[in-house]
Amino acid sequence: MTHVRIEASRCPQNHFCPVIRVCPAGAISQKNPFSAPEIDHEKCTSCGLCSRYCGYGAFRKD
Repeated sequence: MTHVRIEASRCPQNHFCPVIRVCPAGAISQKNPFSAPEIDHEKCTSCGLCSRYCGYGAFRKD
């Protein structure tokens, strides 16, 4: 099965992640604006919308 992962080194980690609001499953969260977002793989449907929306390429489908 395909999974989405976050490459923290590609994320600027200096703002709230705008990708959170585009996830149809509500699987992306972020503790604070200075941390990388996290994916709840129990909720994630691996639709890939996050990887297409992120301008930094921090979300990757495996």
